[in-house]
Amino acid sequence: MSYVNLIKLSVGTETVEGLQDWQDSPRPKGADGNPRHVTRMWPKREAEILNGGSIYWVIKGVVQARQKILRLDEYDRGDGIRRCALVFDQQLIRVENMTKRPFQGWRYLKPEDAPADLPAHRAREQSLPPQLSAALADIGVR
Repeated sequence: MSYVNLIKLSVGTETVEGLQDWQDSPRPKGADGNPRHVTRMWPKREAEILNGGSIYWVIKGVVQARQKILRLDEYDRGDGIRRCALVFDQQLIRVENMTKRPFQGWRYLKPEDAPADLPAHRAREQSLPPQLSAALADIGVR
C-alpha cells in the first residue's frame, strides 16, 4: 500500500521556529505530549496517511516543513460533533521551499508532489524572511 501526505496552512505562524515554539506550548498537545491539530473533517484516506504520510506546513505562502503523522484520534469538545485530531511526531523536518497559494483546511499531497527534505547540513538553518523565501521558491532556487 502506498501513502499520501496532507498539506495545511500554518495560520499566524511567521517562521518554522515560531511553529515549533507554538507546538512546544501545552495547548496543542495531547495527553501523550505529541502535538496535534483538531479538524472537523476526518480524512477518507486514513489508511494511506497512516502508512507513512506527513503533514506539510505552509508558512507565509511557502511550504517550509513537515511532520510525520502518527495517528488520527477522535476528539469531542463536548458538543457531540465528531472531530479528528491529527497527531504528529514532535520533530519538525525542514523541506525545500515551495510556494503554495492560500487554501482552506487541509488537502491531500501526493508524495511525488511534495518538496524534498533539506540535507542534514542545512536542517538547522534559520528561516529566511517569508517574502525572500517565496521569491526564491518562485524562481526555483531552494
